[in-house]
Amino acid sequence: MRSRVYLLCISLLSCAWSKQIVGGLQYRSNAGDAYSDHESGTTDSGDWIDAKQSNAINGADEAIRPARSPSDHLAGGGDVPTISTRVNEVYLLFTAVNKRGRFVCNLKQSDFTILDDHKPPLVIRSFRQETDLPLHLGLLVDMSGSVDSEFEFEQNATISFLGHTLRRGQDEAFILSFNSHSHIVQDSTDNVRLLSAAVYRLRAGGGTALYDAIYQASKSKFLKDQSDQLVRRAIIVISDGEDNQSEVSLAEAIEMAQRAQVIIYAISTNDTGLIVRGDRILQQIAEATGGRIFFPFQLMNIAFSFREIEGELRSQYAVSYTPAAFEADGHYRSIEISTTHKNVRIRSRRGYFAPGH
Repeated sequence: MRSRVYLLCISLLSCAWSKQIVGGLQYRSNAGDAYSDHESGTTDSGDWIDAKQSNAINGADEAIRPARSPSDHLAGGGDVPTISTRVNEVYLLFTAVNKRGRFVCNLKQSDFTILDDHKPPLVIRSFRQETDLPLHLGLLVDMSGSVDSEFEFEQNATISFLGHTLRRGQDEAFILSFNSHSHIVQDSTDNVRLLSAAVYRLRAGGGTALYDAIYQASKSKFLKDQSDQLVRRAIIVISDGEDNQSEVSLAEAIEMAQRAQVIIYAISTNDTGLIVRGDRILQQIAEATGGRIFFPFQLMNIAFSFREIEGELRSQYAVSYTPAAFEADGHYRSIEISTTHKNVRIRSRRGYFAPGH
């Protein structure tokens, strides 16, 4: 089979929450805090801007100030905060695009309606765009099946993406390869040279356990990472979407990604021009976690897909709110976001798991 998967986990959000966290969004309880932020670009004139324009960011290292509230950070201020305590507060990242797929980065809080578990929030605590939270990146590579001449191009496109995205001293990445089993090839680092060497060492062979890889990466690298620094998380999957070796189910893999606060983007390696079963699986994974799928039917378009993902990661909104009728019962709560602009489409997570008692 042609599964060649890179699973690039771009850490979107990290928290010291009471062990109950979900992708794209975080809930904080008295036991600890969770917070999620995003990046976006904007123009002085408030016009539509495309992905390339929205990628301009401040490259300087940011100092970390202790004991600063995430809500204060959303209200204004550029430093990366640590986590403080607030009760019953949810943080959500989402992206707005126009009908041409360009990012819309000039919208206001009044342009959106949010429903949490089918109810409006009690109060919207903060709403803004962010551009400089750290990223924790991870690349998971599916080494099953045969490798043809396209693989070298995909390797180069992946390394180029890491080189353009990682900021030394702020962001980091890990590489996990898998076929029937998963292996950490390069642990988390901000050294692109080490990551590149690990990617170029990869060789194909064996079956495919895609769901297991998503589950393991989400659980071992993100769910257990309870750092006091706020970071962003995402996963990029490059694959044909087929799985023939996993022990966990598709639903279990998606749920673990949601609990670990991972947004998943998928780049299909199917170049037939037809949407097949594997593509639909990748789309289901991406949409359930707030991401999207790309279909680069031509080899050169893989690099373009990476650029689109990077642009989206830098072009998101963050909102924090207090949900209505909230109970810490461990149940799944749906989220719906709509906008008053008919030509604008919203991408966000579909929900989250409330913390248990």
